[in-house]
Amino acid sequence: MLVYADYIGYLAAIIGTLCWLPQTVKTWRSRETKDLSLAANLLVLSTVVLWFVYGIMMEAWPLVVGNIISIIAVGAIVTAKLIYK
Repeated sequence: MLVYADYIGYLAAIIGTLCWLPQTVKTWRSRETKDLSLAANLLVLSTVVLWFVYGIMMEAWPLVVGNIISIIAVGAIVTAKLIYK
């Protein structure tokens, strides 16, 4: 049963990570960030960093892998928001 839990975790990590990629790509291509909330994206970034730390502490590798990629994607959005006000 634990094997299935890992598969579900990896699937959730993949889907949860993929949802940020279109926004990240669009933001960097268009350099348009006025409609993005810095506060909301900072909260999301804080959340994925905490999930990443939790995943390491629990040795939950689906959480670790998914949140590394989410940190990069959301971090890129926050960076773009700070650069392209």
